[in-house]
Parts: sequence; C-alpha cells; structure tokens
Amino acid sequence: MTDNGIPTGPIDREPLDYPAPGGYPSSDRKAAILRETFRAAGVELGAYDERIAEWFAEFADWGTFATVTSWVQRAAQAGTETDR
Repeated sequence: MTDNGIPTGPIDREPLDYPAPGGYPSSDRKAAILRETFRAAGVELGAYDERIAEWFAEFADWGTFATVTSWVQRAAQAGTETDR
C-alpha cells in the first residue's frame, strides 16, 4: 500500500484502509492523489480527462477510488517492468 492508501498489488477485499486517522480524504485530496498517480504513470490528460478525473474523485467512494487508482498505478508499473 502506498502512503496515500492506494493498494500496490492485487486486491482481494474492498480497500477500506486509509492511513490518515479520522476517516477518508476529501474529494480535493482524492483528486490530488489521482493526478499524482497519472503523472507518475506518464498519462497525459486533456481537458475532458481532467473533468472526468475531478468527477470521479468527487463521487467515487473510497473503495472504488482506491481500486481504480491502483489499476493505473499497477499498469504503469507492469509496463516499466516489461520495458526492462
């Protein structure tokens, strides 16, 4: 799991753990986590991509958000490992 609570491997149960005490991150924090994940994965975003990412961060519950964000992160990592 990353410092942001995003799983780094296959997920067998809903990821309800978030490292900050007192609950889950705000939609602004989730949007920042998602932007950082895209940046680290080398994903270039257009205006509509940004709009959908903001929407997703606002409306996805934590388990869904963490799972989808984990897919992006793991796909980027798998691509890096394949390039070696």
